[in-house]
Amino acid sequence: MKPRDLLLALAVVVVWGVNFVVIEVGLEGFPPLLFSALRFLFAAVPAIFLLGKPRVAWRYVIGVGLALGVAKFGLLFIAMKNGVPAGLASLVLQCQVIFTVLFAIVVLRERPRLAQIAGILIACFGMVLIMLDHGLSAPLGALALVIAAGAFWGVSNTITRYAKPQDTLRFMIWVSAVAVVPLLLLSLLTEGAQADLDALHGIRLTGVGAIAYVAFAATLFGFGVWGYLLRQYDASTVAPFSLLVPIVGMAAAWLLRGEAVGLQQGIAAVLVIGGMACTVIRRRTPRAAASGERVVVESAV
Repeated sequence: MKPRDLLLALAVVVVWGVNFVVIEVGLEGFPPLLFSALRFLFAAVPAIFLLGKPRVAWRYVIGVGLALGVAKFGLLFIAMKNGVPAGLASLVLQCQVIFTVLFAIVVLRERPRLAQIAGILIACFGMVLIMLDHGLSAPLGALALVIAAGAFWGVSNTITRYAKPQDTLRFMIWVSAVAVVPLLLLSLLTEGAQADLDALHGIRLTGVGAIAYVAFAATLFGFGVWGYLLRQYDASTVAPFSLLVPIVGMAAAWLLRGEAVGLQQGIAAVLVIGGMACTVIRRRTPRAAASGERVVVESAV
């Protein structure tokens, strides 16, 4: 990888890792579903008018918009609002790798490698350690929502594999546009119009900054650069960088929010990240190297 591209990959990792702390800050001033809707609103507008229509079938755009934008991020934001700390959320959410592999086996009829099966088992054991951690401050119900968010992320990854978008930035912008209206409606129904109006009326500079960060830095910059890297290099070269996201997320939560990491949680983090590494890192065969094979790899926060 060229030095410039290496720096870009590391920049995306830092942006996505810090994003969990920014989400936590944003949720201090917004109801979770409203905050999620605002994220996608500003990620989509005015970009959709500048880049044109997506170059994939609308059913894929709508499917990913509902699974990723509404379900995954809606559940994640609700979970973090209800007590899941930023660093822990960044780690547990990566269970999406497990669900992506499982859905690929069931839906796409892909045959798992032995390393993938071993990786899933190792990561699951790490998740169990997190659940059993007596020092864990997050309610188990909220933690279950993060796992559910990871499952919906796996659903969106499976749909994206079918879609195979050539322009990941344009695809993500239209996915963002699809998510806005359902999130706003759900916010009105569950959080209430008054709560939404109060949040918008009392918006502070930190809230504006949080919206700007999650919309422009985490979504547009992150996905734009990630898509560029996947077009330049093999997925096996790019994908491992996503394993650094929870490490940055936990470090940022410790530095910026004072979130402590206990011994058991640290061991669990090593197991989860190591297990995920087994599922996404693979040796390139001579045939794959000769053909310049590309695989769509999904990672975002």
